[in-house]
Amino acid sequence: MKKLEGKIALVAGATRGAGRGIAAELGAAGATVYCSGRSSSGKPSDLNRPETIEETAALVTSLGGVGIAVRTDHSQEQEVKALCDRINLEQGRLDILVNDIWGGEKLVQWGKKFWELELEQAFKLIERSIYTHIITSKYAASLLLKTDNALLLEITDGEYGYYRGNLIYDFIKNAINRLAKAHAFELRDHGVTVCAITPGFLRSEEMLEHMNVTADTWQNAEDKTFATQSESPRFIGRGIAALACDETRARFHGRVLSSWVLMREYGFEDIDGRKPDWGVFWDATHRKDYPEL
Repeated sequence: MKKLEGKIALVAGATRGAGRGIAAELGAAGATVYCSGRSSSGKPSDLNRPETIEETAALVTSLGGVGIAVRTDHSQEQEVKALCDRINLEQGRLDILVNDIWGGEKLVQWGKKFWELELEQAFKLIERSIYTHIITSKYAASLLLKTDNALLLEITDGEYGYYRGNLIYDFIKNAINRLAKAHAFELRDHGVTVCAITPGFLRSEEMLEHMNVTADTWQNAEDKTFATQSESPRFIGRGIAALACDETRARFHGRVLSSWVLMREYGFEDIDGRKPDWGVFWDATHRKDYPEL
C-alpha cells in the first residue's frame, strides 16, 4: 500500500547516504519527492563524488514514487528560495521536509584540538551543515504551514549529548538537535510535527569505501562492529516513511529519535531482513565511556 501517495516531500541533501535512503523509502511509500543537492549529472560538487541527485530521483520513481531532481546549493539563499517557489508553483504545498544537508566529508579535522583547527575550513563546515538547514527551513516553512499535520525532520548524529570526537563536529550535531527543538517550540501551535532523527552506524557510499567493501560485501569488513551492527541508508528511510504515515506522530513532537527506536515502534526491517539496533549495542559496549556533557 502506498500510504504516502499524493504527499509532497523535499529531501534536502538527497544525493547520497541517508538522504538518498530517505528519498527512496518515501518514494516506495508513494510520495512525490523533490531531491535537491549540489551533485548533478555533468556538474559534480567540490566533493567530486559520482553520485547525483538525478540517480536518487530515478530510484524514487523506480520504487513507485515520483522523483524530481533539482540542483540546489542550500547555502545560497536565492537558490533555496527558487526551489521552494518551484514546489509552490507545481504542488501548492509541502507535506514533508527532510533537512539532510551535509557536504562535510572532507572538512572535519579529526584528531585536532580546537586550538589547532584551520578556522576557514571549520567555518565552511558550519556554513554547509547548519546555515543551510536554517535557510531551507525558512523558505519551506510557508509551504509546510499550508498542510495539515506536516512533518519537518532534521537529520543528525547521536540521540544524546556526548562528545563526538571533534569540537566542530560536536557543535554541529548538537546544534542540529537544538534546531529541531527550537523549530518544534515555534511551530507548536501550527500543526507541524518536528523531530531530529539519527541513524546508527550508516553504510553510506563513503563509509563503504573507507571500509574497503561494497554494498554487497559489507559483512566482510575487517571492522567487526561495521560488519555486524551497521545499517543501510534505507533503514533510516523506512523509519521516516513509517513516521510520515503515522497520523498520531505529533506525540513525538520536539524529540530526538533514532532509526532503532523507530524500528521498535513500527516493526520494519532493513533491506536485508535484519533489525539492527545500534542503541542496544552502544549501551552495552560504549556508552559508559561517553558520558553526557
